[in-house]
Amino acid sequence: MPKLNSSQIRAALAAVPDWKKRGQAITRTFVFKDFAAAMKFVNAVARRAEKAWHHPDIDIRWNKVTLTLTTHSEGGLTEKDFELARQLDRLA
Repeated sequence: MPKLNSSQIRAALAAVPDWKKRGQAITRTFVFKDFAAAMKFVNAVARRAEKAWHHPDIDIRWNKVTLTLTTHSEGGLTEKDFELARQLDRLA
């Protein structure tokens, strides 16, 4: 999958407004009522990521889960990152 250029990235970010570009990745922090709810979300993310064969970096801090997406094989952002971001938004 080809790496997106800056105008394509800007357009793709409009569809996932809670995600922010950080370097060659996009990131979002989800906040939950407690650790158990955060872990339930992380497990759902893991299932979705396996199905998509595209895996985010995951940082868990009690009730906060930060996900970071990039396509390492392309050295930056691709449509694959934004498609998974849209799917993960629907899990929250």
